[in-house]
Amino acid sequence: MINQDWDIKPRAALCGKCQTPFADGQEYISRLTFGTAGYERLDCCAACWTALTDTVQALSVWHGVFEMPPPPPPEPIKKETAESLLRALLEKNDPARGNVVFILAVMLERRRLLAEREVQRQDGGKIVRVYEHRRTGDTFIITDPQLRLDQIAQVQAEVMALLAAPVPAVPPS
Repeated sequence: MINQDWDIKPRAALCGKCQTPFADGQEYISRLTFGTAGYERLDCCAACWTALTDTVQALSVWHGVFEMPPPPPPEPIKKETAESLLRALLEKNDPARGNVVFILAVMLERRRLLAEREVQRQDGGKIVRVYEHRRTGDTFIITDPQLRLDQIAQVQAEVMALLAAPVPAVPPS
């Protein structure tokens, strides 16, 4: 048996004759032939198929129903969005948002946008983490709220709610 490369093109998004895009649910007819360049596929709407006058010998012919490709999956949270929210919250310096600030910093560290450079243990058990922005070199000083495991889900929900809302612009410092 001869070893061949099977370079058969996927279904086209438009008719190979009239160049009209296929509509969702529209019937199409596909023809596979073997030409000088190898396998050639022609996808046609029903009207163009019935008007087709060439006499090319087809290896295969089949009917199908065009289905619009699903929309691309939603983008994961953009680093800039989480970063913008972190910068805005640090600018406000609201102690009530300390847990959110910490979770945002950890998220950005996991995405390799921030790097933890130092951990300072202060009197009274307070832990302060020093992060550096890998690209800009900006330094972020974040107090570790020492969250318990049972608190994390609530803080994550708060972070997600804040990320879904428009982020206030922070003037560059």
